[in-house]
Amino acid sequence: MAVLVGPGLNGADGRVAAAWLRSRGAKVDVIETTSQPKDLRGFALVIDAAFGLGCSRPYQAPRVLGDAVVLAVDLPSGVDADSGAVLGSPMPADVTMALGALKRAHVTGVAAAFCGQLRFAGMGIVQHFDDGLVEDRDLGTLIQREPGDHKWTHAIQVFAGSTLMPGAADLVVRGALAAGASMIRLSSRGDVAELVDLPAEVVRSEDSKFEKRSRCVVAGPGVGTDGVDWLGERLIDVSVPVVLDADGLNRSLIRSETPDEQRWLLTPHEGEFARLTGEPLPADRLEAVRSFARATNCVVLLKGPTTIIADRDGRVRVVRSGTPTLATAGSGDVLSGVIGATIAGATIRSRPPRSVPTCTDAPARRCRSTPVPRIFRRPSATSSPRSERRGLSPNTLPLGPFIATAGDGELECTVSKEVVMEKSPETVLEHEEEGRAFSLR
Repeated sequence: MAVLVGPGLNGADGRVAAAWLRSRGAKVDVIETTSQPKDLRGFALVIDAAFGLGCSRPYQAPRVLGDAVVLAVDLPSGVDADSGAVLGSPMPADVTMALGALKRAHVTGVAAAFCGQLRFAGMGIVQHFDDGLVEDRDLGTLIQREPGDHKWTHAIQVFAGSTLMPGAADLVVRGALAAGASMIRLSSRGDVAELVDLPAEVVRSEDSKFEKRSRCVVAGPGVGTDGVDWLGERLIDVSVPVVLDADGLNRSLIRSETPDEQRWLLTPHEGEFARLTGEPLPADRLEAVRSFARATNCVVLLKGPTTIIADRDGRVRVVRSGTPTLATAGSGDVLSGVIGATIAGATIRSRPPRSVPTCTDAPARRCRSTPVPRIFRRPSATSSPRSERRGLSPNTLPLGPFIATAGDGELECTVSKEVVMEKSPETVLEHEEEGRAFSLR
């Protein structure tokens, strides 16, 4: 194995990793950037710990020859953490271990392509954040069902499809049904049912009025670029959230003055985004989406290899779980139906995914700080060193003294009132004493 190390904190991390690997019996070469060769050959694993988020000057990484796996510590060396720009010639990573929080370079700019697969180690560095990476597990409780639900509880209305593009309507409604829509009213430009086999659950309607019992509207897929006026007539009295996609992505249709419970969501791909903004999509996609969301007062979802979602308050979510398989005609239509049904039936949480924060407002180098201590039971006279270090498992934090540990230091603190925690593996209890904050997971 080879560990490429620089003079800073990333280099220190690399040296610790090298020492640990040697203790496990691995043969490890530690290579300083000041004396690095032009090529690295004969290694099964190369750990890139040369420069991390503090890299601010061009760096020429050595070439990796052969079948070696490259693991980047926090970031591939030679990228700008805050802009995603490439500085020099970075070493492409197979896997990047993000530390503390995802940086802009992990999800936007040219640098994102150098990161490979993303892994994440939180280490308690970032506790409070507004932006986050959406993972599959974050969606497990998104859609709620109650015993008293009926067909209008999660109903949506769809304005999609035409005689030239009847398949768009079919894909939207099938996506919505798969995502749990309990009732779908479909209006199209022409009788698309004569051209495609619509699901039996779909109610076709020629009425141009909004059905007020619907919880969400999906508008635009397949209506044609000449269908703007047709859509506009049907969106006049809408008083629920609207998902505007495809041919509906026209500035004249976007309604910006809506309350939070009626917010509109725009779902452009790169070309549609450029058409809406009047300029090519910049390298910093994240900031472009955030700015457009603020300008339109809408939620904006930019589809792509990395999907970026921003709301009008500037909060951002990032999705990296897509595959090139989705780059096919009609996948966006299905997505709009899924989103519409999800909005109609979801309990949307205001907090970001707790598992993977992202640092997108402040410069990434500010995201590293002292790890937050963990709280443990105060050891009793009969406790063993092993039991001293065992974290609390009950859902109630009782009264009494505790020992908080952080690194090599310990500080005694006292819980003065009983605190009952939520029964959730993501629960974090905040306790403050003597000017220091402690967290219990």
